[in-house]
Amino acid sequence: MNGNERLIGRLLRAGTTGFVAGCRVSRLEALAFGALVRVELDADQAVYGLIYDIRIDDDGLVRQLALADAVAENIIHDNRTNRNVPVEISVLATGCRQGESISHLLPPRPPLSLDDLTICDDEEIVRFTGTPHLGYFRHVLRAQDLPVGDLLAAHIRQAQAAHERLADRGGDPQWSRKAVAHIITLLRDDYDRLIQVLDALGDALPGEWETPKQAIAD
Repeated sequence: MNGNERLIGRLLRAGTTGFVAGCRVSRLEALAFGALVRVELDADQAVYGLIYDIRIDDDGLVRQLALADAVAENIIHDNRTNRNVPVEISVLATGCRQGESISHLLPPRPPLSLDDLTICDDEEIVRFTGTPHLGYFRHVLRAQDLPVGDLLAAHIRQAQAAHERLADRGGDPQWSRKAVAHIITLLRDDYDRLIQVLDALGDALPGEWETPKQAIAD
């Protein structure tokens, strides 16, 4: 995937802890819940985050078409490819880059409206997630009103796949087990929430363990 293919949209609004971007319907195939994305603040700084929601709003035309008895395929195609209302992508900030150094701290400032939103490739995913201390998990676990278990599960599955694809270039085929172990440590005092998160991880990583309690025991 080249640079143009990884550019998926532009920011609509932003804050220190997250931001929302808009993209065309035609770019939906490049998106994924839990994907790691990046916004450049300037030549030396960037913000990283995880996609936690993808929303397709309606408009007057869509409401009319939805109530019609029949809609021609060419009209549906035209509405999806030429539609002016963007797909909204909500992102939770999980870290930043200053120069060549990646940190899992929140960025020093939020990005600006119309900044480019880029989906990270395997090398960038491995670099961001390959630190000894997976500090960015704390941003996900403390987020309010988010499907935390499913978000972590989707992200860890995608990151694990990137590590496996780059196993001969710095990737860690055992990364997901280390990630799960770190989550268990972070949630050791919140057993009920830990079981919920591990249950979602069990669906995302089939074969790793039979039950969440087995993951804790391992």
